[in-house]
Amino acid sequence: MAAQAKPSRRSRIGLRRELLLVLAPTVTVLLVLALVEAISSQRLLFASLASSAFLVYLDPSHAVNQTRTLILAQMGAAVVGMLAFAALGPGYASAGVAMVVAILGMVVFDAVHPPSVSTALSFGLKAGDADNLLLFGLALGITVALIGLQKLSMWLIARWMR
Repeated sequence: MAAQAKPSRRSRIGLRRELLLVLAPTVTVLLVLALVEAISSQRLLFASLASSAFLVYLDPSHAVNQTRTLILAQMGAAVVGMLAFAALGPGYASAGVAMVVAILGMVVFDAVHPPSVSTALSFGLKAGDADNLLLFGLALGITVALIGLQKLSMWLIARWMR
């Protein structure tokens, strides 16, 4: 007996509702970019948050996209990257150490969030100063708000479909 393929989300909720779901992560990423542009010129330090926002949109209930996981993995990777940068200076050595330590930390703390690997690399290559970590934390907070928005969106869509 062959298992039937699970219908795609679009076929279940329709294109219009799918586009409504995309709105929250898109606005969130644009807000983060505007915040970064207004305060800092370290744009690449925040690129992994766009991937985080997309993953949250794609499957907000998945363990990888839970608030605890997102915060621990992203902030842990940023701190590890800054420490590697401080210890080894800019370059591939600090980026590589930051990446390995961040991955190990995510596994040990059961907080695996793949975009955090990019965060560790970015901070390891060019951490700049401590202000970047604070700014990253603020941008991460905005991204975490996306989880709440997505849960609200999914609840509203489920309610509309009844």
